[in-house]
Amino acid sequence: MIDVRNLDLWYGENHAVIDVTMPVHKNKITALIGPSGCGKSTLIRCMNRMNDLIDICRVEGNIDFHGENIYDPNADVIGLRKRIGMIFQKPNPFPMTIRDNITYGPKIHGITDKDELDGIVERSLKQAVLWDEVHDRLDKPAFSLSGGQQQRLCIARTLSINPEVILMDEPTSALDPIATAKIEDLAVELQKDYTVVIVTHNMQQAARISDYTGFMYLGKMIEFDETEKIFNKPNDELTERYITGRFG
Repeated sequence: MIDVRNLDLWYGENHAVIDVTMPVHKNKITALIGPSGCGKSTLIRCMNRMNDLIDICRVEGNIDFHGENIYDPNADVIGLRKRIGMIFQKPNPFPMTIRDNITYGPKIHGITDKDELDGIVERSLKQAVLWDEVHDRLDKPAFSLSGGQQQRLCIARTLSINPEVILMDEPTSALDPIATAKIEDLAVELQKDYTVVIVTHNMQQAARISDYTGFMYLGKMIEFDETEKIFNKPNDELTERYITGRFG
């Protein structure tokens, strides 16, 4: 699905991602773990070229999506971001109604039929396990929702344009344990239809929900493997020290 090969990224003089190679497998959850500032979020932002928005950013290497390099000069970046959506650390609903948050993307992509838009709203909210909680107040402001509901609304907003891949950048770090559990359950449910990449500081979360895990340190991918192997029999001593709490 996604194949990262020999990827390097600089912010000015800061070499933030160093020669990273890793796969992202279709309909699987891939977790990225590691200490703060090790390059996890920067790496997933490369996967839909969000780093293009930073002037001092420079990228070398390849990220192939369905066999095509997304950093090719002729790549369709807008189309790429439709196919690879992103959920951020803090819920960021638009300052508009719940309904308008969901229909915003489809409208940008040319969908204007009210019945079709209504169907997208219902489908997306059901996929995000939010429909039953908000179906009778779709015209209320999105900010009237709780933090956990806002994050699921942001997931529904991403789903509204039918992506193939969902990137999640610490999506539960601002949420309470109950809301966190709902997002984790949702991620597991979504992998039936989507490919999920999640950055998390919560190693228990990675162990609970992911199929593959990559451990990063100081911009490098120290180890990447099936999650069970990473947590039970890692190859690298640094990985073992990190997951057993003997790090630093």
